[in-house]
Amino acid sequence: VQLVESGGGTVQPGGSLRLSCTASGFTFSSFTMAWFRQAPGKERLFVAAISWSGGVTDYSDSVKGRFTISRDNAKNSVYLQMNSLEPEDTAAYYCAADYDPMDGAGRFGYDYWGQGTHVTVSS
Repeated sequence: VQLVESGGGTVQPGGSLRLSCTASGFTFSSFTMAWFRQAPGKERLFVAAISWSGGVTDYSDSVKGRFTISRDNAKNSVYLQMNSLEPEDTAAYYCAADYDPMDGAGRFGYDYWGQGTHVTVSS
């Protein structure tokens, strides 16, 4: 199983970034996918999740309305479009996968994790 994130970088406040995560080694279309983030010296926190069909999504209150999670099962990929970025969004962002045939978008119990991609929001 492998999850590889990309798209991180440095952006000014108010800017946008799009993170990508490409999966391999498992049946991507049967898994809920999610993004988490971890700021320096802090715990890893849930950001967003999307069900295997893409029909169910969930967002943390801190990103709701600014971030959008999406997926392309044909490309084994999940994305996080981040708009109106704030310095508080600075963190390492991790992609995660959880087998869920019930088409849910939970915040816990993820089995597989990527290595992360760094996002810095600074002027």
